Amino acid sequence: MGYLDEKKTDALNKAKKKRGVGNLDSPKNPFDYYEREYGTVPQDTKRAPFQWVSEVAYKNVHRIVTRGYDTTELMEEGYGVIEVLFVDYQARIPTVEEGQMLNYVMIIALEDGISSPAAISRIVARSKTFLTQACGASIMAFGHAYGAYSAFGNMLEKYLTLAEEQNLSLPDAAKLLVDDYLYDEALGVSNLMLQDPAAKRMLARAEKLGISGKYIEFTKHVVLAAQDAADGPVDLDMLGATGATMMDLGFTPEATWAVLAVTRSFAAGAHYIEEVEREDSSRLGQQLTPKEDYDGPADRPVPPIAERAAHATSAVCKNPDEWKRRFENMKNVRGSGFKIVEEIHDPSKKSGINKVGKL
Repeated sequence: MGYLDEKKTDALNKAKKKRGVGNLDSPKNPFDYYEREYGTVPQDTKRAPFQWVSEVAYKNVHRIVTRGYDTTELMEEGYGVIEVLFVDYQARIPTVEEGQMLNYVMIIALEDGISSPAAISRIVARSKTFLTQACGASIMAFGHAYGAYSAFGNMLEKYLTLAEEQNLSLPDAAKLLVDDYLYDEALGVSNLMLQDPAAKRMLARAEKLGISGKYIEFTKHVVLAAQDAADGPVDLDMLGATGATMMDLGFTPEATWAVLAVTRSFAAGAHYIEEVEREDSSRLGQQLTPKEDYDGPADRPVPPIAERAAHATSAVCKNPDEWKRRFENMKNVRGSGFKIVEEIHDPSKKSGINKVGKL
């Protein structure tokens, strides 16, 4: 091991220089490639070597250990998935009541009928893929509107911190939050559940089990502030109830997103299996899309290429008025993207995380 001796190094470099390799002899290179050493480079002891270091878990031939607990012993003792989620994400064994509450939340989150994630799982299943691919696609359906637990939680954290720093009451902090985010999809208050008691039942369950804390309390003030400010009736929705409850259980907004997205994938798997068992797979080009399901321009003849100039329309606009008219007209062409409001800010920041790298 180590560098080649000087004689062999010179021979290799001379041979490569004579043959010429790409543009390695370019004067723009910051170094002379043909004067480089060959062989194993000694380890730089001044820099930490690349390695995976984790305080979450380790595994050897005898055991798998998470946060110090032998997982086999956890199971033999009677602990289940619910308890190990607390161990993995919070390095602690939860109280009985906390375990019951997380179980409640995960059951509510697990199945939602033919929702977007379930539908995506079924669509992927039709192309004869693996179940894991369908579940992965399902989880990817969790955008900032659907299941925005990270954005919701970080929003609560931001205004609770503001309340503490500026000595604001929770109602005042809630009003500031609503002033900034009244119609944001991640507010946790909307008109989605005016007839559905599920969200309020979740908070009632948290209070009954004694795990309701500052996040649920603050969310209640946010609901009241939103009801005062909104043009129409609004109330707590499942995003708000679930996000606040998970944070009072000690989970971060990011951990909440991870736990509940994967929870939903269990249901996505069931939808995948049913789709495979009940329906045939779809081959490329097999599925027909009848004209009855089409509402675009009527059928029209393709103009001869020689007459193209008579039919072609330029997108160039010569003044602002022309541009504005064209822009408004193009909004009627669905699929053109002209009706989409562009996100000026980095969309990754919608999660509420304003940091890069280590948290």
